[in-house]
Amino acid sequence: MAAPQDLNERRLADAWAELQTHANEGLPLQADAYRLAFADPEFLLRRETRGIRLQLEMLKPDLAQREAGIENTIVVYGSARFREASEAQEQLVRAERSGDAREIARAQAMVRNAHYYDKAREFARIVARYSAKCAKAEQLFICTGGGPGIMEAANRGAHDEGAPTVGLNIALPHEQAANPYVSPELSFKFHYFALRKMHFMMRAKALLAFPGGFGTLDELFEVITLVQCKKSKPVPILLFGSDYWKRLINLDVLVEEGTISPEDLNLFKYVDDPQTAWEHILEFYSLKG
Repeated sequence: MAAPQDLNERRLADAWAELQTHANEGLPLQADAYRLAFADPEFLLRRETRGIRLQLEMLKPDLAQREAGIENTIVVYGSARFREASEAQEQLVRAERSGDAREIARAQAMVRNAHYYDKAREFARIVARYSAKCAKAEQLFICTGGGPGIMEAANRGAHDEGAPTVGLNIALPHEQAANPYVSPELSFKFHYFALRKMHFMMRAKALLAFPGGFGTLDELFEVITLVQCKKSKPVPILLFGSDYWKRLINLDVLVEEGTISPEDLNLFKYVDDPQTAWEHILEFYSLKG
C-alpha cells in the first residue's frame, strides 16, 4: 500500500490532470461540488474568495523569487510605447507614406523619445555588470513591469549581460504579453494592481522612472508617498529625463502652496545619464563601482 504522502500527491496530480484535460479538449468547466476546492475555478473566482486570490498573488512571486535567490532589485518604470531607434524610424517612414497627420505626429514623438530606450538598456547593462562581480546575496537584479517599451529595454540590457531579469506583468483588456527578455522562471502575471505594486517595492533597493504615462505616474507617486510617510524604507528614487519630468509636473508648486514640506523634494533626484543614475545608487549605499 502506498504511503499517505504518495496518496496525497496522487490526488493533487489527479486534480490538476482533470483541469488540464478540460482545457486541452476545449470543454467548459461546470460547477462541481465534488471537485477539490483548490481545483475548482468557479469557486476560486467567487467574490467571497477574493482574499484567497490576493494571498496567492502575494505568495507565488515571492516564493519563486526567493527560490531563485532574487533578494535585491532595481525597479525600472517607464512608457510601454517607446521603441528603439530603428523601429521608431520605420514607424515614421510608414506614417509619412500614409499621409495621416496624427500618425506622423505620433511617429515623430517615437523617434524623438527613442533615446530613452537605449538609455534604459544601458543602465541595466551597468547594473548587471556590477552584480556579476558580487556575491549572490549582494547582487542587484533588474525588475520591470515585464511589458514592452522601457520595460523591455531594461530587461534586455540585463539579458545582454547574461543576468536574470524579473517581469511583473499585469492582465489588461488589451492583452499584454511579457517581453522576450524576462527570465521565464521570473515572469509573473498579476490580476491585482495593488499586489503587483507591492511586489515592486518588496525587494527594491532603488527605483528609476523614465518618461511614461498614467501607469508610470501611478507607480512613481505611490512609491514617493510610501517613503514620505515612512511606510517604506528610503531608497533612491530617480526621475530619468529632467526636461520631461519638469515640463510634466511643477513639484515646486506643492511646496509653495504648503501641501508638502520643502525637504520632501529631496525624496527624489533628476538624472539624464545612465552612469549618473548608477552613481547616485552607489553613493546612497556607499558601494564601490
